[in-house]
Amino acid sequence: MHIPHFPTLIASLLLATMAAAFEIEDQKTFAVEGTTEVLRIISTTDTALFTPLVLAFQKTHPTIEIRYTTASSAELMKAIYFEHVAFDIALSSAMDLQTKLANDGFTQSYTSPATALLPEWGNWRDSVFAFTQEPAAIVLNNHAFEGLPIPKTRQDLITVLRNHPGRFKGRVGTYDVRVSGLGYMFATQDARTSETFWRLTEVMGILNAQLYCCSSNMIEDVSSGKIAVAYNVLGSYASARKDLAGTFQIITPEDFTTMMLRTIVIPKTAQNTSAAQLFTDYLIRSAWLDDDTDDYPFPKILPESIAFRPIKLGPGLLVFLDDLKRRRFLGEWTDAIVQP
Repeated sequence: MHIPHFPTLIASLLLATMAAAFEIEDQKTFAVEGTTEVLRIISTTDTALFTPLVLAFQKTHPTIEIRYTTASSAELMKAIYFEHVAFDIALSSAMDLQTKLANDGFTQSYTSPATALLPEWGNWRDSVFAFTQEPAAIVLNNHAFEGLPIPKTRQDLITVLRNHPGRFKGRVGTYDVRVSGLGYMFATQDARTSETFWRLTEVMGILNAQLYCCSSNMIEDVSSGKIAVAYNVLGSYASARKDLAGTFQIITPEDFTTMMLRTIVIPKTAQNTSAAQLFTDYLIRSAWLDDDTDDYPFPKILPESIAFRPIKLGPGLLVFLDDLKRRRFLGEWTDAIVQP
């Protein structure tokens, strides 16, 4: 059954800017000798983090040149949904927007032995496929927490922030969920799971929280000591920063850890569907099989548990894209975190 289209704030913003082309953050061509075909990928994943996967794929498919474009989740949505740009694959951390692309008819369905590996919560309508499972983590600056108990839960974090306001004033970071699609999804999922999220948001607001667009910026500022703690950072991005090792530690909250599924879709406008299907199979097998490989930079998929809670693919992700619900949530969040 098709789910009705929801009017969304994101959609209205994109409609208002349709005249302008989507904004690109980075582009890289992975050329190969004897190229016979091109695979065009648009992705929200940083090029440096994704490069090992591309190179590993090209080892077994040496004639496929890959043109990799990075953009924000909203700009990716704009490129596919409104501008119909002919990308063969779209990879995004914004599961809700990927689900909307599929729901509204902008993706192709695909089945294979690889897609059959996915559980129901990692495959929606044979159109949206999970290929990573990444925790929303707390990242702490080691120096800033000297002499303090290391928080293991959200309540622990609330306690340490409340008890030491002088140390943490202006030095707590989190997503600005008004501009970050991933941050908005993490926040809404947290709020649905526990009221602790709202108490923590209020405490961060009292401490003049610094708001960010991206995990990478938060990680760098925690490492430098500009901020002492960042909440809901992508754990995979923090783990990948080997150059910053020793400056911070990564905490996956013991009360519950929200697990984002980075997903892949094949747009309707794909020009090289066969290569897109090969790459889809490669990503799924890399994520869901037990082979140990240094080429795969993301955490392997874990079984669902009490502590690790994957955000499941499905129509529930569309709920908070409804314009009324989104405006209400953002109003409550802004009141909590932007303190007078």
